[in-house]
Amino acid sequence: MMHRNIVSGFIIVFLCLLSMPSIAKKLYKYQDEKGRWHYTDKAPSGKASKELNVEVRQLKVEPKQRVWLNKSGEKRQPEYAIRNAFFGPIEVEFKFEQQRNVRASPALPLTRVIQPGTSSTLFGIGAVDKYQGWNYSLRYRYTLGDPAALHDAGAVYYPPFASYRSYPITQAFSGQFSHTGEQSKYAVDFAMPEGSEVHAARAGVVMSLENDFFKGGVDKQAYIARANSVRILHDDGSIAVYAHLQVERAQVYEGMRVKAGQLIAFSGNTGFSTGPHLHFAIQVNKGMRLVAVPFKFTDIKGNPSEPKVGAILAGFIVPRK
Repeated sequence: MMHRNIVSGFIIVFLCLLSMPSIAKKLYKYQDEKGRWHYTDKAPSGKASKELNVEVRQLKVEPKQRVWLNKSGEKRQPEYAIRNAFFGPIEVEFKFEQQRNVRASPALPLTRVIQPGTSSTLFGIGAVDKYQGWNYSLRYRYTLGDPAALHDAGAVYYPPFASYRSYPITQAFSGQFSHTGEQSKYAVDFAMPEGSEVHAARAGVVMSLENDFFKGGVDKQAYIARANSVRILHDDGSIAVYAHLQVERAQVYEGMRVKAGQLIAFSGNTGFSTGPHLHFAIQVNKGMRLVAVPFKFTDIKGNPSEPKVGAILAGFIVPRK
């Protein structure tokens, strides 16, 4: 996941250079007992609501923003910080897009790891010659994760579904259909009927989730960024991605700590998808690059194995620790 933005002059202007997903909300249309029509984003409540003929529509709204560039300081000596609304670290890079008679302190380009919340001042901008005019624009981009985190390559991952279910792997590492880029090279797809339980393969904290997309299809440009997903940050800094989930069926919330084997969502067919399935991957930050890494699933006997196309994995009750 990578996002880029531009800050121009003395006024902060955000320009998203990568497509950002818009999310869906519900519109409720109904006529009450007095004949009045209502159009609202809240479902009718009360005893009378059960007798109403309510029309429900899914609506797209503005993209969910989780990173902001905060400006403070004086007009001719602005200072910048980042507010990070992810429940985990991000790495941010700043560069001058263009500059005239200005310099930054510390100098740009500059890369910093930002923990959740608002950072301290990261850099300031000032004129080289205060008696001359000056202007500038900044470019910044961010990537999930901390590049200094030490990924545990031997970590145990449980099959990400219920203990009484088995599902086949339809696409594994380096799958030619969609597992060709850095972020998905070591991803795994399970064929799962819509509404199947999705469980955490490993314990961690819900770093982010998308829960409101309601469509899917094979048009990559239209749907690549429109999959419902849960991202779980593990203690070693790696991030598990569970994608193509059902609309509004997440069983967790951002910032929640989950245990291995815990129900987190239900499988679906949202985003870039040819049919109902679960997409699963482990990603790490490799210095402003979010990269998928190899992993192994363990079976009920504790034997780890690399996921292979055609293999059928069986869920089981995760041992308590």
